[in-house]
Amino acid sequence: MTKPLWAPWRLEYIAEADEQSECIFCNADEQLLVHRGERALVLLNKFPYASGHLLVAPARHTGDFVSLDHDEAAEIHGLASHAIRALAEVYTPQGFNLGWNLGRIAGAGILDHVHQHVVPRWAGDTNFMPVLADVKVLPEHLLETARRVRAAWPA
Repeated sequence: MTKPLWAPWRLEYIAEADEQSECIFCNADEQLLVHRGERALVLLNKFPYASGHLLVAPARHTGDFVSLDHDEAAEIHGLASHAIRALAEVYTPQGFNLGWNLGRIAGAGILDHVHQHVVPRWAGDTNFMPVLADVKVLPEHLLETARRVRAAWPA
């Protein structure tokens, strides 16, 4: 007999997907903010692919990747590097995925503010749960993840 697996965080994501009027980067939730730089910021993904999933975005509101100036692009790149260092210290992942989803057809969930994903990965972390049940199993609460990554952030 099939047993239910509750994923209440999904309902919030589904409800917010259509109602989101404020930019999550311009109005960053301070509890999920890991670092705010001069031209860019690092935010914990509220609906992560894996524990420690970070988003690096320009501070300036833009949905156009090619509009990023050299200083913005350099800071985003540097913050992604810091993110890898902090996540490596906290979680000891075996690898990382870094990427940009530009445009809805490419998987962008937020079109109006470009951002880079930094996702720690481990052997076997892509298991049957997302495939069969549309569920992600995260072993740690988001606020604890944010606390640990902020504590490990390079000075």
